[in-house]
Amino acid sequence: MSSVIELRNLNKRYGDTVAVRDVSLTVEPGEIFGIIGPNGAGKTTTVEMAAGLRRPDAGTVRVLGLDPQRDGRDLRRQVGMQLQEAALPDKLRVGEAMRLYASFYPHPADWRELLDVLGLSAKRDTAFGKLSGGQKQRLSIALALIGNPKVAFLDELTTGLDPAARRETWDLIESVRNRGVTVVLVSHFMEEVDRLCDRIAVIEGGRVLAVDSPAGLIGAVSADQRIRFVPETPLPAGFLSGEPGVSVDASGRAVVVTGGGDLLFTVVSALAAAGIRPRELRMDQTTLDDAFLALTGRHLGND
Repeated sequence: MSSVIELRNLNKRYGDTVAVRDVSLTVEPGEIFGIIGPNGAGKTTTVEMAAGLRRPDAGTVRVLGLDPQRDGRDLRRQVGMQLQEAALPDKLRVGEAMRLYASFYPHPADWRELLDVLGLSAKRDTAFGKLSGGQKQRLSIALALIGNPKVAFLDELTTGLDPAARRETWDLIESVRNRGVTVVLVSHFMEEVDRLCDRIAVIEGGRVLAVDSPAGLIGAVSADQRIRFVPETPLPAGFLSGEPGVSVDASGRAVVVTGGGDLLFTVVSALAAAGIRPRELRMDQTTLDDAFLALTGRHLGND
């Protein structure tokens, strides 16, 4: 099956500021495709061009085979979108919002069923301003799905939510994909994209630096593992010096051993042979945040 979304050599400038530089991406059917990058990287502008909300200065966009600028009306009937800054009037009730949005589409979903699926049936007569942060996010998802879309764009959906509400929302995003919807998720939470996304695009300075699965991005940075422990007695001289590709840093209270292969077995066997009991033993794997740092030179939370 052909790609659901195809972006080719997109460029967008605001005055002297280049927001998007020669971005090319494809999103496949049924994927949860993540877009990550620091603030101002061009993530939202890229998504807005894909959805037809902004016109690119150069390049081509195809979503479900349609050009958002030429075929905007047809495309809007097949795409749902939740914008980062989207909000409803505080006095608008949940049921009223759902009926209003349903009226925009020729064949909308059953909004009552959608509220039930998203756990909002009891809030049908509640004003938007009275909803909790998590309930507002659930309503955002419901409104994005009311038109029975084939593609859903979700921009920073869990920003401002507490950890419990964020994980609830992750479950909902997975359920959206299970309904047959292809999802494009813009996020700055590494744990979020690591858990949800099949593939991730890393964007900085308006450019795509890498596109791969979470495991692929991590593996491209380093296959090494790190094991930390505090020895109850000093390590013997040359501990693990005969193991190829293994390094030992014993300069601090905790010993850090870095290497590949079956490192845990190697370390534990060497400690047992030396008669040393380790305390606070733990293994640290390379993370998606490590991969982002290697690609961009900074952590995602830093501007």
